[in-house]
Amino acid sequence: MDERAVTQEILSGVVAGTLLRCADATTGVVVLSGSSGRVDISRARLFASEGVSVLALQWFGGEGQVPGICEIPLETFFAATGRLVGLGCRRIVYVGTSKGAEASLLAAAQDPRIDAVVAISPTSVVWGNIGPGRDGVSWPERSSWTVDGRPLPFVPTDPDWKASHVDGLVSYRGLFEHCLTRFRQEADKAAIPVEALSGEIVLVAGGGDTLWPSLEFATSIVRRRQDAGKATRLVSAPDAGHRILLPGETTPRSSSHAHGGNDRADAALGQEAWRYIRNLL
Repeated sequence: MDERAVTQEILSGVVAGTLLRCADATTGVVVLSGSSGRVDISRARLFASEGVSVLALQWFGGEGQVPGICEIPLETFFAATGRLVGLGCRRIVYVGTSKGAEASLLAAAQDPRIDAVVAISPTSVVWGNIGPGRDGVSWPERSSWTVDGRPLPFVPTDPDWKASHVDGLVSYRGLFEHCLTRFRQEADKAAIPVEALSGEIVLVAGGGDTLWPSLEFATSIVRRRQDAGKATRLVSAPDAGHRILLPGETTPRSSSHAHGGNDRADAALGQEAWRYIRNLL
């Protein structure tokens, strides 16, 4: 694609982030990073190269925003969708990773303007906050999300859980598996209503994910969608981890917690997933 056909704009206010606008694009993509909070411009450029307009959204931690992933209004994402619709985009695709995948699935379940979701290293349930809310407080635990000012049900964290380590880094996978079992009733109430999504879903998950059991989460989503008579594409690999690399990406690993997988497997899964992702565009 001709790079000159893409214009870049830094957005602030209700919709914050970086907008890559392609002339005459009728598809708009919203890119959501995970708990790193970065505005994923490099991933946005990958999508813009396909001739779509892309909004790499800053959805927490920015000026006037909630500092952590704590009671984030889903209206944040509805506004992002509205921005792309206002540019003339008739098809809206959300691409979210980890907590961004959680947000993408929740937003699409609430907003019928979202036509498709790519959920990379997803979860099938809502979890508690990561970091502080507007009050600057991280504990006691609260939901990650609200809609119409009401917190969504979430699976709580067991404060007595003892951390395990992989290659010297904390692995949280055991925590999430433990909490799903211990708080089974809460988990049922916190299930993301994927049955409500009328659009297409592509799930990308590695069996070697040591941050959380994303492949098990993805399998649960597929099963529930099948029960509702809706098809879902699951792209997976047993040796890939939490950090899936789409073509050309070199996203660094966390220095504080274990992702699992390896560069080769993570990139191979991303390459395979990209074939299906392009079809959504």
